[in-house]
Amino acid sequence: MTVLYTDPVHLAPTDPALIAGPDGSWWMFYTQRRAHEPAGGVTWVHGTDIGVARSLDGGRSWQYDGVVAGLDPHPGRNTLWAPEIVRAGDRYHMFTSYIPGVPDRWEGHPRTILHHSSADLVEWQYDGVLPLSSDRVIDACAFELPRGGWRLWYKDEAAGSTTWSVDSPDLVSWSEPVQVIDGAPHEGPNVFRLDGFYWMITDEWRGLAVHRSTDLTTWEPAGHILDERPYGHHADVVTCRDPDGNAVGWIFYFTHRTDRLTDVHVAVLRASGNRLVCDRDAPVALDLRQTI
Repeated sequence: MTVLYTDPVHLAPTDPALIAGPDGSWWMFYTQRRAHEPAGGVTWVHGTDIGVARSLDGGRSWQYDGVVAGLDPHPGRNTLWAPEIVRAGDRYHMFTSYIPGVPDRWEGHPRTILHHSSADLVEWQYDGVLPLSSDRVIDACAFELPRGGWRLWYKDEAAGSTTWSVDSPDLVSWSEPVQVIDGAPHEGPNVFRLDGFYWMITDEWRGLAVHRSTDLTTWEPAGHILDERPYGHHADVVTCRDPDGNAVGWIFYFTHRTDRLTDVHVAVLRASGNRLVCDRDAPVALDLRQTI
């Protein structure tokens, strides 16, 4: 595996999301878990900020750039998870999972998805809470629709930890939620286009489940990737071309080094028939400046 990044402060970056900045540099936003938090239970995965790392060389090296300031609209210490960032026109939009306070257990706490927007990825304007299917929702993924508008997928824990979606013409108003992927519990949906198809990957905590679609609406199961230990978790994909001109993806995911310590990795992702193929041990000639 190629270790791409680990958080130098708390040693547990998770849920990476990558985007090109306005100056051509690349930014990685992630959940900054606190591996050395002494309090009991799962306090160490709560009370988290959204960390930032930046790369000036196409993703080969990353420098820690602190945490995103001003995202929490409420007083006190609260929890931010799983950033998703897209660009629409001249604005960036961030969707983050929000849990009040610093819980010491997983269950029993409301979870919502916040919307912020920015012109520069530094100063963020709070745009409210998304109107979704329950108050137990996390892990947003937004994708621009081919005929205009946007679709946002997310995990609804109140509906068996399945994937739901809403549509928007402008990232402001939203349609009624609908269930998209049911079955085994999962989280962290990520959608991208590769080799003529749309693909969705989700984290089943035993590797990443894959679904394939021609229309972003109907999804068929397409196997698993990164399902050997240490399992790959909550990934983001950036599409690009390899040195031979073939469309491939760079998949950015995290693994557990120990129960608490995590690292972000990168691997090459290829479409092969109705499946995705990912060799986590193959060399990666990463250059995000070759994205498509």
